[in-house]
Amino acid sequence: MILRPRALHRTSLLAALSLTLAAAGCAVGPEPRAPSVDSLGAPTAYLNELPARAATTADLVQWWSAFDDATLDEFVARALAANADLEAAGARVRAARAALTASSAGFWPSVGLGVSATEREGSVTLYDAGLDASYEVDLFGGVRRSVTASRADFAATAAASQSTRITVAAEVALNYVDARLAQRRLAIARANLAAQDETLQIVDWRVLAGLVGSLDLEQARRLRAQTAAAVPAVEQTFAAAVNRLAVLLAWPVAEVQQRLLANAEAAVPLAPLPVAGIPVESLRRRPDVLAAEQSVVAEVARIGVREADLYPALRLSGSFGGSSTSFSDVADDAVGTLVASLTAPLFEGGRLRAAVAQQRAIADAAVADYRGTLLAAVEETENALVAADVAERREAELVVAEEAARNAAVLARSQYQAGLIDFQTLLDTERSLLTTEDSRATARADRAAASVRLFKALGGGWDPTAPAHL
Repeated sequence: MILRPRALHRTSLLAALSLTLAAAGCAVGPEPRAPSVDSLGAPTAYLNELPARAATTADLVQWWSAFDDATLDEFVARALAANADLEAAGARVRAARAALTASSAGFWPSVGLGVSATEREGSVTLYDAGLDASYEVDLFGGVRRSVTASRADFAATAAASQSTRITVAAEVALNYVDARLAQRRLAIARANLAAQDETLQIVDWRVLAGLVGSLDLEQARRLRAQTAAAVPAVEQTFAAAVNRLAVLLAWPVAEVQQRLLANAEAAVPLAPLPVAGIPVESLRRRPDVLAAEQSVVAEVARIGVREADLYPALRLSGSFGGSSTSFSDVADDAVGTLVASLTAPLFEGGRLRAAVAQQRAIADAAVADYRGTLLAAVEETENALVAADVAERREAELVVAEEAARNAAVLARSQYQAGLIDFQTLLDTERSLLTTEDSRATARADRAAASVRLFKALGGGWDPTAPAHL
């Protein structure tokens, strides 16, 4: 179709092409949606749900503040602002956003403009100008399905970035607990060393007085040396936790160590546990589950993209251009054309239908991955609930055991000095005190770590209602 210049001047070619935007037909392929969480086997209740605690679901967004530890708050805030893994995740989100923008461009015509000027003999300049436009009508929804897939990819990438955020916050907290536990164990070992030094002095006096033999002295020296030998191993554990925190926080090791040593007597922090609630609701908070769900949506949408390739494609193209010795007259002398072409696949050797079958298999795999992610989330939550309950009950018993061991050590030391018991009894009592105090400290750290893992398992550490961070 050829359009005369002035008519085309009044009704531009671009406007004529834009009318085809409303000509899109139905979209082929299945509706892009993921199976419901219920249909994939999510339980109706957690088997090991804990009694109601002080923390609520709202506390999950910044769960680390429930530990009421200023240093931990500072560490987590620093990690969430500067961690290298989070920077990489943010870059992936921006890339997914750009991919979505690129795929959405298929809804609009492609327009190009060319202008040239040619100098001829006699100082005559010839001006040429042309406008080309093309547009493929989305008759069978291939573009729409492609945009839906890109939008789901973006949502999955954004959710994965939040999953990284959750992991980083939990790793900071767990390594912080390890560091505080190591400091507590060092304090216990050094206190026991001081007590054993006193015992060694008492034994030495009794040997000099001829009240006991040298065997008691050697046994006392052995116990003290064994206690002292444990100190370097605990110091190594502390250094490893500090080094890992330095990586997570993107801080120098010395700076992390300085903050921990500034309050070396701080106890391992504890937090009230959250209510796990209904599994379906808690699982929907987890970004890894949301990412797997959106991956299913994306792959199902791509089935429609592949099926649209089986059907005819309508392409509209047009041009509007002319030439004149006066640039202002180029439009008046121009001629425009508008061409419509319809192409359809006749024989592809089964390639297109194989592509559809391949995409359906990919979508089935995405559904299986979604189900696996869901069941793994249930397992992680159940394990965290059990660990939190066991750690709390174990620490409660060890509190009693520690008190009894400390009282027994005081009594045994005084009775040995008075000659009422043999040294082996005193030796066993002091060894039991060290073991019990160390076990109590470890149980408290296990309880704190179980709390962190429960917060993480419930999807704590991000706000599901907040927009994706770019």
